[in-house]
Amino acid sequence: MSNSIFVIAEHLKGKIEDVTYEMLGKARELGGEVVAVLLGSGAKGLAGNFNADKVLYVDSPALADFNPEAYGKVIASLVKSHGPKMVLVGYTSQGVDIAAGLSVDCDMPLLAYANAISAGSVTSQLYGGKMNVESKLEGERFIAAVIPGAFPAEPGKGSGAPVEDVAAPDLSGLKVLFKRLIEPAGGDVDITQASVLVSVGRGIQSADNLPIVQALADKLGGALSSSRPIVDAKWLPKTRQVGKSGLKVKPKVYIAVGISGAPEHIEGMKGADCIIAINTDPKAPIFSYAHYGVTADLFDVVPALVEKL
Repeated sequence: MSNSIFVIAEHLKGKIEDVTYEMLGKARELGGEVVAVLLGSGAKGLAGNFNADKVLYVDSPALADFNPEAYGKVIASLVKSHGPKMVLVGYTSQGVDIAAGLSVDCDMPLLAYANAISAGSVTSQLYGGKMNVESKLEGERFIAAVIPGAFPAEPGKGSGAPVEDVAAPDLSGLKVLFKRLIEPAGGDVDITQASVLVSVGRGIQSADNLPIVQALADKLGGALSSSRPIVDAKWLPKTRQVGKSGLKVKPKVYIAVGISGAPEHIEGMKGADCIIAINTDPKAPIFSYAHYGVTADLFDVVPALVEKL
């Protein structure tokens, strides 16, 4: 086992995802050799801002777009040949597709929902963040699937690192093929451009109550957005969904109304300048990310805010 930490870089449409920098910063803090693993086709330039000791870059037409089977084969090959003590992958739609198979292929335990990591333990967030479980891993190699937003991104950014080209293993005969990227169609409101977002979750209870929150958004000159359950219930269109399977937003003000704060949602709004949470549950995970919060009924707080405004 080497003393290195592998960080699996995630990118989409020519942009490195923030979770990559978050993991690189944590890896640097833990000590040892930090190795970024970048896969793609003509994507070597994406490694320019990595704070790492080196970058292992694998280039292949089969890696031009994310393919879990192809990515899994390449990463497993690199892990087996280099023997890192730790592999960090984002707990994202891409990372989830990679991590479990990698755990089996490389015979390494996988700790998912990771929000804290030390040299010998991983803390995982369970039940939507209402419980933290610490796993002791002294002297054992492991894979951690890291929740986006768990660590700051800035420490993971640097002036670049030496890039080592690595030949791809045989990727012929893949059973999974990438066909095309389907993105949500544009709607009447582009929530990614709004400076103020009032976002609603399960706590709204019924679609009939949405106008209560819409009134607050209107008073603030902002837009109404939501967590995934609201869209799944078809109370709002997909274009209003904030989160891993929705849209990432970075408004100046983000007001979370009746949202518990599941990792899927946090990933989409953690970059907001100011996060304000309204929730009756004082243990709701959203309060771990909020700059300001109130533990009260939204049906009392929101109308009072509208009246004041």
